Amino acid sequence: MTHRFYMVDVFAERSYAGNQLPVVLGAEDLSDEMMQQFAAEMNFSETTFVYSMPEQDGGYRVRIFTPAREIAFTGHPILGTAWIIQRHLITEDCNQVQLNIEVGQVSVTFETAADGKEIVWFQAPAMELGQTSTAKRLAAVLGLKEEDVGTETPIQVVSAGTSAMMVPLRSLEALRRSMFNLDAFSSLANEGFPPLVYLFCDQTHLPHNDLCVRFFFEAHGVREDPATGNGAAFLGAYLLEHQSVADSVLNLRIEQGHEVRRPSLIMLRAQKKNASRKVEVGGYVIPTLQGELL
Repeated sequence: MTHRFYMVDVFAERSYAGNQLPVVLGAEDLSDEMMQQFAAEMNFSETTFVYSMPEQDGGYRVRIFTPAREIAFTGHPILGTAWIIQRHLITEDCNQVQLNIEVGQVSVTFETAADGKEIVWFQAPAMELGQTSTAKRLAAVLGLKEEDVGTETPIQVVSAGTSAMMVPLRSLEALRRSMFNLDAFSSLANEGFPPLVYLFCDQTHLPHNDLCVRFFFEAHGVREDPATGNGAAFLGAYLLEHQSVADSVLNLRIEQGHEVRRPSLIMLRAQKKNASRKVEVGGYVIPTLQGELL
């Protein structure tokens, strides 16, 4: 059998920017091994596989694979996959799509911005803030000096199916110098810290953006993500918890990917009411390729 597949650039303001995502349709007859092999063949940070028909709750089942393993939750595959489902599986007009992923059902909405561009948003699942570490230990892992790491908020793990370490840095220059040393990370890994680090600072390449970030993770070695939607969601929960935000509301433009020549824009809006957090992550989706998986 053949299967249609599409490639989109997510969190991109133009073609060949943002984060690439291959999406394969009609996945119900593909084995786990075949999905993993195709994800490794594509070798992007993630590839998604969509089942053709919605389930009883109205959501489309979606499987998400890195080149190394299946994962429960990540951001740009949610947006890009929902965009493909809306264009190529749903026959009637709609401004909302439900995805059934490992962490549960995720709602994706389509909005038109003031400039007429379409922004795709997902609402993050419940997130938990976990264990913390020190500036000294993370500086050694990142090839930085201890004073490069911010101390106003903690280095902390945030989780929702997957996990990442939130690491504040003091400057864009420190962010540019950062790297991820897996050998130096081994002692933290032995303590249960995930080999995924989300670095952020409030200095930016472009003046109209609010934060600049980088995201390193382990998948057959160290990789760097050009745009990280689940990391932005984690950051939203983290900032609501630790920063004094007026009215407990965030509305941020986050830039990423400049260091890997795929500039990206991630939009984050988050609000805390009482003990409840609502975190949404949005961006543009641009189609680049379509074909068949043989």
